Amino acid sequence: MATLYLASGSPRRRELLAQIGVPHITLIASIDETAQPGEAASAYVERLAREKALAGLASLAEPADACVLGADTAVVLDGRILGKPADRDDALATLEILSGREHEVLTAVALADASRCESRVVASRVRFRAISRAELECYWASGEPADKAGSYAIQGLGAVFVSRVEGSYSAVVGLPLLETAEMLAGFGIPCWQHLG
Repeated sequence: MATLYLASGSPRRRELLAQIGVPHITLIASIDETAQPGEAASAYVERLAREKALAGLASLAEPADACVLGADTAVVLDGRILGKPADRDDALATLEILSGREHEVLTAVALADASRCESRVVASRVRFRAISRAELECYWASGEPADKAGSYAIQGLGAVFVSRVEGSYSAVVGLPLLETAEMLAGFGIPCWQHLG
């Protein structure tokens, strides 16, 4: 069985893989995450996931017995990608436009080995309740929004803003577990390895 590498520094993705019993080694794959002109959000997240997986594979000294997982998540509102906030004002502005509305979360997962690279994009919809300015400022002060796509974490303090999720909760967190498990199986990597 191939050794699985996770090309991500995200602790959430590490936790999600551990949740389904898949041992892995973390590596960091640095890529340019700039969106290309006119690039659709779904194409953007899929391209980044694939580039992370392939960059991770290229960084290994012995890639022959390796499989690398890359993933990327984007919060999308009215066709616009809401990335990680630049600063406090950016985060508060992002959260204000999400307040009381539904937005889309796109997460792409890619797996690459020495012979192939496969990827899938999972779309989920998240609705926020109306959020007061005082709540937003308090949330920013927690530190949680600073490095999160869309300036919130559904698995953290930001959960109190979420009135509904349609689709994959784990994809909103950062890794769609159903689709990831199916793809891993196709690469000969089973889930629940701790049970064997």
